[in-house]
Amino acid sequence: MPANELNKWIDLEAERFSALVLRLFHTELEAVFEEFNRGQDNDYRKSHAEMLDALFPNHPYGQQTTIGKGEHLKNPSMVDIHNYFNKYYVPNNMAIVLVGDLEFDSTIKKINETFGKMERKNLTPPILPKEEPITKPVEREVFGPTAESVKIAFRTPPINSKEMKYITLCDMILTNGSAGLIDINLNQKQAVQRAGCMPTFLNDYGWHSFSGSPKQGQTLEEVKDLLLGQIEKLKKGEFEDWMIEAVVNDLKLSQTEQQENSTALAMEYFNAFIHHVNWADKVKFLNELKKISKKELVDFANKFYKDNYVVVYKRKGEDKNVFKVENPGITPVNLNRGKMSEFVKNFNDIKSEDLKPKFIDYKKEIKETKTANGLKVSYINNPNNDLFDLVVLFDMGENNDKKLDIAVGYVDYLGTDKYTPEQLRKEFYKLGMKYYVSSNGYRTYVGLRGLKENLPKGLELLEHLWSNAKPDAESYNKYVQKIAKSRLNGKMQKGNILWGGLYNYGKYGEDSPFRNIYQLDELKAMNPADLVQVVKDLKNYKQRIFYYGKDVESAVKALNTYHKIPENLKDYPKAKEYKELETGGNVYYTNYDMVQTEIILLAKRGAFEPKNMAVSALFNSYFGSGLSSIVFQEIRESKSLAYSAFAGYKNPSKKENSNYVFVYVGTQANKLEQAINAMIDLMNNMPEAKQQFEAAKKSALKKIAAQRITKSNIFWTYESLKKLGIDNDNREEIYNTIQNLTIEDLRNFFNENIKGSNYNAMLVGNKVNIDKNKKILSKLGKVKELDVDYLFNYKK
Repeated sequence: MPANELNKWIDLEAERFSALVLRLFHTELEAVFEEFNRGQDNDYRKSHAEMLDALFPNHPYGQQTTIGKGEHLKNPSMVDIHNYFNKYYVPNNMAIVLVGDLEFDSTIKKINETFGKMERKNLTPPILPKEEPITKPVEREVFGPTAESVKIAFRTPPINSKEMKYITLCDMILTNGSAGLIDINLNQKQAVQRAGCMPTFLNDYGWHSFSGSPKQGQTLEEVKDLLLGQIEKLKKGEFEDWMIEAVVNDLKLSQTEQQENSTALAMEYFNAFIHHVNWADKVKFLNELKKISKKELVDFANKFYKDNYVVVYKRKGEDKNVFKVENPGITPVNLNRGKMSEFVKNFNDIKSEDLKPKFIDYKKEIKETKTANGLKVSYINNPNNDLFDLVVLFDMGENNDKKLDIAVGYVDYLGTDKYTPEQLRKEFYKLGMKYYVSSNGYRTYVGLRGLKENLPKGLELLEHLWSNAKPDAESYNKYVQKIAKSRLNGKMQKGNILWGGLYNYGKYGEDSPFRNIYQLDELKAMNPADLVQVVKDLKNYKQRIFYYGKDVESAVKALNTYHKIPENLKDYPKAKEYKELETGGNVYYTNYDMVQTEIILLAKRGAFEPKNMAVSALFNSYFGSGLSSIVFQEIRESKSLAYSAFAGYKNPSKKENSNYVFVYVGTQANKLEQAINAMIDLMNNMPEAKQQFEAAKKSALKKIAAQRITKSNIFWTYESLKKLGIDNDNREEIYNTIQNLTIEDLRNFFNENIKGSNYNAMLVGNKVNIDKNKKILSKLGKVKELDVDYLFNYKK
């Protein structure tokens, strides 16, 4: 929130928690039905719930999900809701966590004047059931349309226990993203599609969960055995003696990164409160881990990890346990936008201090120097800590060279003439370094991040890999198999189908960046040496450097020593351009086994115009996004037609591309016709609410005034602006323009850029349900089913 609104926020929250008022109860209950049905379409949530149910057959952790069961939603008691609120929402059960630009004494005084009026009540915590030890493996199965996977979980003691320290270390020895047993033996060696583990600690119990996805032809039972095999290696002490110290340093590095973010820091305080953690103990937690010896850790692992686990197999198939909550037929509620309570009137009369926006002179904030071989180095000083990020930028990507995406992905499985792939990972981890090689359509990145003191050694190691990577036929064959399985898994995800396949098809048709892929037979025919050469050859192209950290001179010195490039650098290959098609008159859908139906409406509008960025930002705030938007209020709060609905006017990321109007609704199939009609009506007849417009205007201005672009974000924001042909901080122009906009300006923008748009409609849902809605869909255009393999351009 903007710092100048803190006092108003305190007043608002004190009022909110003073008494419970169940406005819009029945329409919101219908929205919860929608949320419940969305959960029925989420295989991950179902697998997680099954895991908890098996771990905790008596305790609420396993027996009481947050949303509850279907029968709970059919007849909720408003009396019970009030009783629950009155019992638990009391000051002696509450913490207020504030992190940011605030004055301590005056803030505490204000909180005492507001929240201090709340009545303290005796609160007796419920006596919760105790769980019996798990003495043999418990197996469960979950079915659904997404890719198969397996979960293994061990019930653990609670947070603050001595065991928490050991389990934290065990987890990081097993997987830390670089050099853990699972990282190297399963992921890097491509023994499975992917695998990992993560601990969770709560007040009464916790769990250490392991997850894995099978590669092609592999069973879930085989993945389970491989995961358990890594635990056995831990129990045998099959890890290097330096790993514990490296793990603790890695955890400290992550903690330093997290604490740069105010939200993450607030969450640390929040979690300390709800888990009754003494802050002094939290501060010294990582140092306590260093005191644990390898022998002590191995002894603990042998005592803790036995046949006391739960395993959940998520298999592909029909879920016969789906509990569908049907639409009870809610009568729409009149929103009465113009009416205000006395509290709101008084609240709106409170004047906040002006918050002045801070705009950036990018050319001043982003300093420049050069390496000895003439490469431009853009840099920003890191004033907060000793972390750095160094990246070599190439303004070419997959659109310039189709092989780049495949080539950079292969790097992670390569060794050199000096190191095996496993040894490389361990060397980087010992240095506290992470390297990355990635590409998108227009850019490629080769980067390194970590502690500044180890930058020279880290860069030397990265450059060694870059120049001396050795192709390996076996690892490449596994890599192709991994790509094949990833594609198979990806096309089973409804989000990929809708926002990837269908969205791109609605925008580009057949010739899209999404569909421009190598077929598997083409990948198998490639020579891995050619792919390695693609990565090595990057050094021969034009490039530039970005550095965020302290002591740029030392960074440049390291670049001069290790980053060797030819005297004359090559120009980039010409990029492939994709034509954005005209929209309108097309309805594309893909069949998917799900309870809900999700739809996107997409309309191409005119060319990008910087002058419209202000009014489009205001339009999106007023009309299409957020809890106070017209779309949310009309579709969810008034008519309860969807749990999630939003719309907006989208500016492109490149000045050469077009603007688009988009609409999204996720709803029950039996409400699809109502939802479509309601959205089409909104997109052609914008409700005008003067007070709501003024609130949206203030919100848009405050958002800009409160926004602080800092650290490395300064550079990346400027890079994005330059792609739009903007060479300055255009927020200043947007801010000044919004101040003078009227609802008439918004109406004119709507009439010229939104109303009457010609939409392509894209849907994902059960074919049976979509067929039932063919009549309404036919009004939007010609209805065409797109096979998922065709959509993704996969050969069957």
